[in-house]
Amino acid sequence: MERVDPTDLAARQALELRSWIDARAQREPLTYLVNTLATAPTLLDLLGRYERLFERATDVLELGAGQGWASCIVKRRFPHVRVTATDMSPNAIAGIRTWERVFDVEVDVARSALSYDTGQPDASLDLVFAFASAHHFVLHKRTFREIFRILRPGGQALYLFEPSCRDYVYPLATRRMRRTRTDVVEDMLRQEQISALAHAAGLTCAIDLYPTMARRGPLGTIYNAVLIGVPILRRVLWCTANFQFTKPARESGSSY
Repeated sequence: MERVDPTDLAARQALELRSWIDARAQREPLTYLVNTLATAPTLLDLLGRYERLFERATDVLELGAGQGWASCIVKRRFPHVRVTATDMSPNAIAGIRTWERVFDVEVDVARSALSYDTGQPDASLDLVFAFASAHHFVLHKRTFREIFRILRPGGQALYLFEPSCRDYVYPLATRRMRRTRTDVVEDMLRQEQISALAHAAGLTCAIDLYPTMARRGPLGTIYNAVLIGVPILRRVLWCTANFQFTKPARESGSSY
């Protein structure tokens, strides 16, 4: 991986964009398809957990959609919902047509956009979600302000299947995480920080610790088996989590 300063936003974004220009999906399309579909059961489980939110939604936006396969599954599962898939990389989001054919569905809108600059009108969405991508966002403060702006009163946002940890274990957890991904700079979501930034933007935050066996190597399988068997360790060590944010039904004042 090209060495970049993790705090240099421009460098990290450039690295992300380059990674999609020569993406694994283009080099090894069949392998990419199989590996991606291996994660689909996790998404389906989470759609079941949060089914009520998707069922009652009219307009849904995915942030960091990559090639948009998760949006395709959402559209297939909830055909009444108007689904918009967004990703910062035009090269990535252009791949959604392949996934639409795979799932025999058509997403309503697919376009390039940043998590903190979606181009959506104010109060235009019932639900915003990111699946295993929010740990790439970096500018969470601005992203939460954007989410607050585009959600309707009472609207929800979900960061699903995200690597997370408490502040005190963050340096160790992040070093370990960055050794396993070589093409981009990944981050661990700090639970206290995410909650504080969401509240500062006017959103409530609930965290569901969610260890799974999905796409784990041998050590990862053992590690998550321990977390599943000993729930208290989820609060001590790093653990995959789902974050649920809610915009109040009645605004008490400006969050800006």
